[in-house]
Amino acid sequence: MSQSVRNKSNAEHYTWGKQCDAWYLLKSAALTVIQERMPPGSEETTHKHEKSRQFFFVLAGEATMLLDNVALRVPAGQGIEVAPQIAHKIKNVSTDQDLEFLVISQPPSHDDRIDLQ
Repeated sequence: MSQSVRNKSNAEHYTWGKQCDAWYLLKSAALTVIQERMPPGSEETTHKHEKSRQFFFVLAGEATMLLDNVALRVPAGQGIEVAPQIAHKIKNVSTDQDLEFLVISQPPSHDDRIDLQ
């Protein structure tokens, strides 16, 4: 694999939920770094991961992270760790601002996800 500077314009893109976007900035068997965008009022479903440990870092907007049904505010410039086996979901409760964040997962989380809703 050749090395390159990664950003949203040259990264693998996918969509999820209701109009949410994600870009793989790093995708390997050991680690993923994904930049995501959630429009106002969007949220994911509650889930957990068997093995994956994740770190969510907010780039713009403010996230509401539910960890075992406890809501925590995570403003831009701050982040939060989600350990394996912890039920969680991220929400954008804003009515007028996109939420942009990085989610770093080790090992990668997509094949390790258990939906709880």
